[in-house]
Amino acid sequence: SVPCFLKTFIRSFTGVSAVFRPAVLCSCKGIETRKMSSKRQTDHLERTASVYRQMELFSARVCDIVNESDTVKRLRLEVPHPDFKFRAGQWVDFFIPGVDTVGGFSICSSPGLLQREGIIELAVKYTRHPPAHWIHTQCSVDSEVAVRVGGNFCFDPQPSDPVLDLLLVAGGVGINPLYSILLHTADLLRHSSPGHAYRPGRTHLCYSAKNTKDLLFKNTIVDICHELSEKISCNFHETQQSSDIEQEIQPYTISGRISEEVLRPHVDPKRTMCYLCGPPPMIEKVSADLQRLGLSEDKILFEKWW
Repeated sequence: SVPCFLKTFIRSFTGVSAVFRPAVLCSCKGIETRKMSSKRQTDHLERTASVYRQMELFSARVCDIVNESDTVKRLRLEVPHPDFKFRAGQWVDFFIPGVDTVGGFSICSSPGLLQREGIIELAVKYTRHPPAHWIHTQCSVDSEVAVRVGGNFCFDPQPSDPVLDLLLVAGGVGINPLYSILLHTADLLRHSSPGHAYRPGRTHLCYSAKNTKDLLFKNTIVDICHELSEKISCNFHETQQSSDIEQEIQPYTISGRISEEVLRPHVDPKRTMCYLCGPPPMIEKVSADLQRLGLSEDKILFEKWW
């Protein structure tokens, strides 16, 4: 399933063999810290060498590219192999022909989209880091790449699992894995049958960005909240707004950072599981706020980006 044009590249890439692992189940009970340093972004494979990942690489074809914002492109990738699977919240190693650096990008689509259409989506912010730079300057429809799934930060409930409420807290592009979890939760609510599949409790998303123009997926998030209003809700937080807030999201938007008081109504120490993804200062503050509200550390799962 590895594209021919990548076989030589993969064999010659230092350290790739060190990250092949036997498949294990992804646990949502562990905490993963994924450090994305601007100074060491070339070391994605090294930094995640001890983290679960699939053994096999899969070929993928870019079938669409959308400008999600002024600085973020969303890639739709067709991954036709039937053995390719992922859990909501996981990321991919991203192999590009002619680029020596392997990227690491969270999947922002739902497992259901892969099952229905054989498609995954990645939302990638522009940087000078070679994989992101290639996506923004050279990638086009029909470009061929290879991907491999990894990560322990995921939401994959089984039918026998107890019903939990989810609190999703995102900062900036940290929304990507949490958006995947939100979409998966919506799919479970739409398609589950009593007694036959897991049905989530309530889900609330707190999503912070400098201004509302930087909020990715906001229209779809609002649509989901309208459709499943008894089960899913959200708040958007802007910290440096300099223009009018779009009318459609005004009822959901709060000025200022995510605070303990904002979190309080959505925390039940007995049944809330919180997923956090964003810059370390935000993660550390929100985690401390949640623990003051009585949520135990084992119910606070996070992924840090910097």
